[in-house]
Amino acid sequence: MKQPVPLILIAILLLIATPVSASEIYGLGGVVHSTAPDDLSYSWQLEYRQDLHRHFAAGVSYLNEGHFKGHHRDGYTAQLWTRAELLDYRLTVAAGIGPYFFLDTTTNTSPGGFTDDHGWKAMLSGAATWHLENNLLLELRSNWVKGHSGFNTVSALAGIGYHFEPALEPLDRRIEQRLDNEITLLLGQTIVNSFDSPRSIAAELEYRRHLSRHLEWTVAGLYEWDNRLVRRDGLQTQLWLAQELLDDTLSVGAGVGLYCNLGHYDSPFQGTGAKRFLSGVLGLTGSYRMTPHWSLRTTWSRIITSYARDTDVILGGVGYRF
Repeated sequence: MKQPVPLILIAILLLIATPVSASEIYGLGGVVHSTAPDDLSYSWQLEYRQDLHRHFAAGVSYLNEGHFKGHHRDGYTAQLWTRAELLDYRLTVAAGIGPYFFLDTTTNTSPGGFTDDHGWKAMLSGAATWHLENNLLLELRSNWVKGHSGFNTVSALAGIGYHFEPALEPLDRRIEQRLDNEITLLLGQTIVNSFDSPRSIAAELEYRRHLSRHLEWTVAGLYEWDNRLVRRDGLQTQLWLAQELLDDTLSVGAGVGLYCNLGHYDSPFQGTGAKRFLSGVLGLTGSYRMTPHWSLRTTWSRIITSYARDTDVILGGVGYRF
Protein backbone atom coordinates (compact mmCIF):
# COMPACT_ATOMS: atom_id res chain seq x y z
CA MET A 1 0.00 0.00 0.00
CA LYS A 2 1.56 3.26 -1.15
CA GLN A 3 1.05 6.17 1.23
CA PRO A 4 0.68 9.89 0.35
CA VAL A 5 2.85 11.20 3.21
CA PRO A 6 5.39 12.98 0.91
CA LEU A 7 2.54 14.84 -0.81
CA ILE A 8 1.20 16.15 2.49
CA LEU A 9 4.67 17.19 3.67
CA ILE A 10 5.17 19.17 0.46
CA ALA A 11 1.82 20.88 0.98
CA ILE A 12 2.66 21.79 4.57
CA LEU A 13 6.02 23.32 3.63
CA LEU A 14 4.51 25.33 0.78
CA LEU A 15 1.40 26.61 2.51
CA ILE A 16 3.01 27.72 5.76
CA ALA A 17 5.88 29.45 3.99
CA THR A 18 3.87 32.70 3.86
CA PRO A 19 1.24 32.52 6.65
CA VAL A 20 -0.15 36.02 5.95
CA SER A 21 -1.28 35.99 2.30
CA ALA A 22 -4.35 35.84 0.11
CA SER A 23 -5.99 32.50 -0.66
CA GLU A 24 -8.62 31.05 -2.98
CA ILE A 25 -11.06 28.13 -2.94
CA TYR A 26 -12.43 26.55 -6.14
CA GLY A 27 -15.11 24.06 -7.15
CA LEU A 28 -14.98 22.84 -10.77
CA GLY A 29 -16.67 20.28 -13.00
CA GLY A 30 -16.37 19.03 -16.57
CA VAL A 31 -15.20 16.08 -18.68
CA VAL A 32 -12.13 13.83 -18.69
CA HIS A 33 -10.60 11.73 -21.49
CA SER A 34 -8.77 8.48 -20.76
CA THR A 35 -6.08 6.92 -22.96
CA ALA A 36 -6.76 3.29 -21.97
CA PRO A 37 -9.60 2.70 -22.35
CA ASP A 38 -10.14 5.43 -24.96
CA ASP A 39 -13.27 6.94 -23.45
CA LEU A 40 -14.89 10.04 -21.92
CA SER A 41 -16.35 10.49 -18.43
CA TYR A 42 -17.25 13.24 -16.00
CA SER A 43 -14.71 14.93 -13.73
CA TRP A 44 -14.83 17.35 -10.80
CA GLN A 45 -12.29 19.03 -8.54
CA LEU A 46 -12.00 20.88 -5.22
CA GLU A 47 -8.96 23.09 -4.61
CA TYR A 48 -7.45 25.39 -2.01
CA ARG A 49 -4.72 27.72 -3.31
CA GLN A 50 -2.58 30.17 -1.35
CA ASP A 51 -0.35 32.99 -2.59
CA LEU A 52 3.38 32.66 -2.01
CA HIS A 53 4.39 35.70 -4.07
CA ARG A 54 2.75 37.95 -6.65
CA HIS A 55 3.60 35.45 -9.40
CA PHE A 56 3.67 32.19 -7.41
CA ALA A 57 1.13 30.17 -5.43
CA ALA A 58 0.78 26.71 -3.87
CA GLY A 59 -2.34 24.56 -3.91
CA VAL A 60 -3.75 21.29 -2.66
CA SER A 61 -6.72 19.67 -4.37
CA TYR A 62 -8.89 16.59 -4.78
CA LEU A 63 -9.61 15.39 -8.34
CA ASN A 64 -12.33 12.89 -9.27
CA GLU A 65 -11.60 11.35 -12.68
CA GLY A 66 -14.99 9.72 -13.19
CA HIS A 67 -15.98 6.18 -14.12
CA PHE A 68 -14.39 4.28 -16.99
CA LYS A 69 -14.89 0.62 -17.87
CA GLY A 70 -13.14 -1.31 -15.11
CA HIS A 71 -11.86 1.85 -13.38
CA HIS A 72 -13.19 4.36 -10.85
CA ARG A 73 -10.27 6.70 -10.12
CA ASP A 74 -9.67 9.81 -8.03
CA GLY A 75 -6.74 11.32 -6.17
CA TYR A 76 -5.00 14.14 -4.34
CA THR A 77 -2.30 16.57 -5.46
CA ALA A 78 -0.08 19.37 -4.13
CA GLN A 79 1.04 21.79 -6.85
CA LEU A 80 3.29 24.80 -7.26
CA TRP A 81 1.78 27.47 -9.53
CA THR A 82 3.24 30.33 -11.56
CA ARG A 83 0.95 32.98 -13.02
CA ALA A 84 0.68 36.22 -14.98
CA GLU A 85 -1.84 39.03 -14.50
CA LEU A 86 -3.52 40.60 -17.54
CA LEU A 87 -6.14 43.28 -18.25
CA ASP A 88 -5.49 45.23 -15.05
CA TYR A 89 -5.73 42.06 -12.92
CA ARG A 90 -9.13 41.11 -14.33
CA LEU A 91 -7.63 38.03 -16.00
CA THR A 92 -5.03 35.65 -14.57
CA VAL A 93 -3.38 32.83 -16.52
CA ALA A 94 -1.46 30.18 -14.59
CA ALA A 95 0.33 26.85 -14.85
CA GLY A 96 0.85 24.34 -12.04
CA ILE A 97 2.75 21.09 -11.56
CA GLY A 98 3.02 18.56 -8.76
CA PRO A 99 2.77 14.90 -7.66
CA TYR A 100 -0.60 13.14 -7.90
CA PHE A 101 -1.51 10.30 -5.51
CA PHE A 102 -4.26 8.24 -7.17
CA LEU A 103 -6.72 5.67 -5.83
CA ASP A 104 -8.23 3.43 -8.52
CA THR A 105 -10.98 0.86 -8.02
CA THR A 106 -10.40 -1.84 -10.67
CA THR A 107 -11.89 -5.22 -11.59
CA ASN A 108 -10.39 -8.29 -9.92
CA THR A 109 -11.13 -11.96 -9.17
CA SER A 110 -10.99 -11.40 -5.39
CA PRO A 111 -14.16 -11.59 -3.23
CA GLY A 112 -16.38 -8.75 -4.37
CA GLY A 113 -14.88 -8.66 -7.88
CA PHE A 114 -12.70 -5.56 -7.37
CA THR A 115 -9.50 -4.26 -5.85
CA ASP A 116 -8.18 -0.83 -4.86
CA ASP A 117 -4.99 0.18 -6.64
CA HIS A 118 -2.86 3.07 -5.30
CA GLY A 119 0.04 4.84 -6.96
CA TRP A 120 1.80 8.02 -8.04
CA LYS A 121 1.67 10.11 -11.19
CA ALA A 122 2.55 13.66 -12.22
CA MET A 123 -0.14 16.30 -12.73
CA LEU A 124 0.29 19.39 -14.93
CA SER A 125 -2.46 22.02 -14.93
CA GLY A 126 -3.28 25.16 -16.87
CA ALA A 127 -5.88 27.72 -15.77
CA ALA A 128 -7.44 31.00 -16.86
CA THR A 129 -9.27 32.93 -14.12
CA TRP A 130 -11.58 35.93 -14.52
CA HIS A 131 -11.92 38.15 -11.42
CA LEU A 132 -15.45 39.42 -10.74
CA GLU A 133 -16.64 41.89 -8.14
CA ASN A 134 -17.13 40.82 -4.52
CA ASN A 135 -14.08 38.52 -4.74
CA LEU A 136 -15.86 35.96 -6.94
CA LEU A 137 -13.83 34.06 -9.55
CA LEU A 138 -14.65 32.19 -12.77
CA GLU A 139 -12.07 29.64 -13.89
CA LEU A 140 -11.36 27.41 -16.88
CA ARG A 141 -8.95 24.58 -16.09
CA SER A 142 -7.24 21.67 -17.82
CA ASN A 143 -5.40 18.87 -16.01
CA TRP A 144 -2.94 16.41 -17.55
CA VAL A 145 -2.37 13.32 -15.36
CA LYS A 146 0.50 11.20 -16.66
CA GLY A 147 2.82 8.47 -15.37
CA HIS A 148 4.09 4.93 -15.83
CA SER A 149 1.47 3.14 -13.70
CA GLY A 150 -2.18 3.06 -14.73
CA PHE A 151 -3.81 5.08 -17.50
CA ASN A 152 -3.30 8.75 -18.38
CA THR A 153 -6.04 11.39 -18.56
CA VAL A 154 -6.73 14.91 -19.80
CA SER A 155 -9.61 16.86 -18.26
CA ALA A 156 -11.35 20.14 -19.13
CA LEU A 157 -13.16 21.85 -16.24
CA ALA A 158 -15.00 25.07 -15.48
CA GLY A 159 -16.15 26.43 -12.16
CA ILE A 160 -16.33 29.17 -9.59
CA GLY A 161 -14.07 30.29 -6.78
CA TYR A 162 -13.74 32.83 -4.01
CA HIS A 163 -10.77 35.08 -3.19
CA PHE A 164 -10.02 35.56 0.52
CA GLU A 165 -8.02 38.64 1.47
CA PRO A 166 -4.95 38.20 3.74
CA ALA A 167 -5.94 37.55 7.35
CA LEU A 168 -3.84 39.53 9.83
CA GLU A 169 -3.33 38.30 13.38
CA PRO A 170 -5.71 40.24 15.66
CA LEU A 171 -3.91 42.73 17.92
CA ASP A 172 -5.75 41.44 20.97
CA ARG A 173 -5.04 37.78 20.17
CA ARG A 174 -2.59 37.50 23.05
CA ILE A 175 -5.16 38.52 25.63
CA GLU A 176 -8.01 36.44 24.19
CA GLN A 177 -8.96 33.26 25.98
CA ARG A 178 -7.20 30.42 24.18
CA LEU A 179 -9.58 27.70 23.02
CA ASP A 180 -7.15 25.10 21.72
CA ASN A 181 -9.25 21.99 22.46
CA GLU A 182 -12.32 20.83 20.54
CA ILE A 183 -14.69 17.89 21.04
CA THR A 184 -16.98 17.06 18.09
CA LEU A 185 -19.73 14.47 17.61
CA LEU A 186 -20.27 13.61 13.94
CA LEU A 187 -22.75 11.44 12.05
CA GLY A 188 -22.87 10.47 8.38
CA GLN A 189 -22.17 7.53 6.13
CA THR A 190 -19.45 5.17 4.92
CA ILE A 191 -19.17 4.49 1.17
CA VAL A 192 -17.11 1.48 0.07
CA ASN A 193 -14.87 2.11 -2.95
CA SER A 194 -16.31 -0.71 -5.06
CA PHE A 195 -18.30 -0.68 -8.30
CA ASP A 196 -21.58 -0.96 -6.36
CA SER A 197 -20.56 1.60 -3.68
CA PRO A 198 -22.55 0.10 -0.75
CA ARG A 199 -23.31 2.55 2.06
CA SER A 200 -23.85 2.33 5.79
CA ILE A 201 -24.25 4.71 8.73
CA ALA A 202 -21.07 6.03 10.33
CA ALA A 203 -20.50 7.85 13.62
CA GLU A 204 -17.42 9.48 15.12
CA LEU A 205 -16.36 11.17 18.35
CA GLU A 206 -13.35 13.41 17.70
CA TYR A 207 -10.89 15.30 19.89
CA ARG A 208 -9.01 18.08 18.08
CA ARG A 209 -6.01 19.93 19.48
CA HIS A 210 -4.99 23.24 17.88
CA LEU A 211 -1.19 23.04 18.05
CA SER A 212 -0.60 26.33 16.25
CA ARG A 213 -2.42 28.67 13.89
CA HIS A 214 -1.83 26.31 10.96
CA LEU A 215 -1.36 22.89 12.58
CA GLU A 216 -3.89 20.64 14.33
CA TRP A 217 -3.92 17.07 15.67
CA THR A 218 -6.92 14.78 16.10
CA VAL A 219 -7.72 11.43 17.62
CA ALA A 220 -11.16 9.95 16.99
CA GLY A 221 -13.22 6.83 17.54
CA LEU A 222 -14.95 5.78 14.31
CA TYR A 223 -17.75 3.25 13.88
CA GLU A 224 -18.59 2.33 10.26
CA TRP A 225 -21.57 0.02 10.88
CA ASP A 226 -22.18 -2.97 8.56
CA ASN A 227 -22.71 -2.95 4.77
CA ARG A 228 -21.47 -6.54 4.18
CA LEU A 229 -18.24 -5.49 2.43
CA VAL A 230 -17.05 -3.43 5.41
CA ARG A 231 -17.81 -3.72 9.11
CA ARG A 232 -15.16 -1.88 11.07
CA ASP A 233 -14.70 0.20 14.16
CA GLY A 234 -11.48 1.66 15.44
CA LEU A 235 -9.35 4.70 16.20
CA GLN A 236 -7.87 7.16 13.77
CA THR A 237 -5.33 9.90 14.38
CA GLN A 238 -4.36 12.64 11.93
CA LEU A 239 -2.10 15.65 11.65
CA TRP A 240 -3.87 18.54 9.91
CA LEU A 241 -2.72 21.58 7.97
CA ALA A 242 -5.40 24.22 8.65
CA GLN A 243 -6.16 27.72 7.42
CA GLU A 244 -8.56 30.16 9.10
CA LEU A 245 -10.58 32.48 6.85
CA LEU A 246 -13.12 35.30 7.21
CA ASP A 247 -11.71 36.59 10.52
CA ASP A 248 -11.45 33.04 11.90
CA THR A 249 -15.15 32.31 11.30
CA LEU A 250 -14.39 29.70 8.63
CA SER A 251 -11.62 27.10 8.76
CA VAL A 252 -10.50 24.58 6.15
CA GLY A 253 -7.92 21.83 6.48
CA ALA A 254 -6.27 18.73 5.01
CA GLY A 255 -4.93 15.87 7.09
CA VAL A 256 -2.99 12.61 6.93
CA GLY A 257 -2.73 9.86 9.51
CA LEU A 258 -3.36 6.28 10.56
CA TYR A 259 -6.48 4.18 11.14
CA CYS A 260 -6.26 1.43 13.80
CA ASN A 261 -8.76 -1.37 13.16
CA LEU A 262 -10.04 -2.54 16.56
CA GLY A 263 -13.13 -4.46 15.39
CA HIS A 264 -12.58 -7.92 13.91
CA TYR A 265 -15.58 -9.55 12.19
CA ASP A 266 -15.43 -12.82 10.27
CA SER A 267 -17.30 -12.66 6.97
CA PRO A 268 -16.53 -13.96 3.44
CA PHE A 269 -17.35 -10.49 2.10
CA GLN A 270 -14.79 -8.67 4.29
CA GLY A 271 -11.72 -9.61 2.25
CA THR A 272 -8.65 -11.59 3.27
CA GLY A 273 -6.97 -8.68 5.07
CA ALA A 274 -9.93 -7.39 7.05
CA LYS A 275 -8.17 -8.10 10.36
CA ARG A 276 -5.09 -6.02 9.52
CA PHE A 277 -4.51 -3.51 12.27
CA LEU A 278 -3.21 -0.41 10.45
CA SER A 279 -4.40 1.50 7.40
CA GLY A 280 -3.71 4.98 6.09
CA VAL A 281 -6.20 7.84 6.15
CA LEU A 282 -6.48 11.14 4.27
CA GLY A 283 -8.93 13.82 5.36
CA LEU A 284 -10.50 17.11 4.31
CA THR A 285 -12.40 19.25 6.81
CA GLY A 286 -14.30 22.50 7.07
CA SER A 287 -15.55 24.29 10.18
CA TYR A 288 -17.91 27.22 10.72
CA ARG A 289 -17.59 28.95 14.10
CA MET A 290 -21.05 30.04 15.32
CA THR A 291 -19.84 31.35 18.72
CA PRO A 292 -16.44 31.38 20.44
CA HIS A 293 -17.22 27.93 21.86
CA TRP A 294 -19.62 26.25 19.40
CA SER A 295 -18.97 25.31 15.78
CA LEU A 296 -20.31 23.21 12.93
CA ARG A 297 -17.84 20.81 11.31
CA THR A 298 -17.83 18.51 8.31
CA THR A 299 -15.14 15.95 7.46
CA TRP A 300 -14.44 13.73 4.48
CA SER A 301 -11.95 10.96 5.21
CA ARG A 302 -10.55 8.32 2.86
CA ILE A 303 -9.42 5.15 4.63
CA ILE A 304 -6.68 3.63 2.46
CA THR A 305 -6.31 -0.13 2.97
CA SER A 306 -4.02 -2.83 1.60
CA TYR A 307 -6.87 -5.37 1.35
CA ALA A 308 -9.26 -3.72 -1.17
CA ARG A 309 -11.64 -2.17 1.33
CA ASP A 310 -11.02 1.56 0.91
CA THR A 311 -13.90 3.73 2.11
CA ASP A 312 -15.05 7.34 1.99
CA VAL A 313 -16.38 8.45 5.38
CA ILE A 314 -18.46 11.63 5.07
CA LEU A 315 -19.58 13.18 8.37
CA GLY A 316 -21.09 16.32 9.82
CA GLY A 317 -21.64 17.42 13.40
CA VAL A 318 -21.39 19.95 16.21
CA GLY A 319 -18.22 20.76 18.12
CA TYR A 320 -17.42 22.49 21.41
CA ARG A 321 -14.16 24.40 21.92
CA PHE A 322 -12.60 24.96 25.33
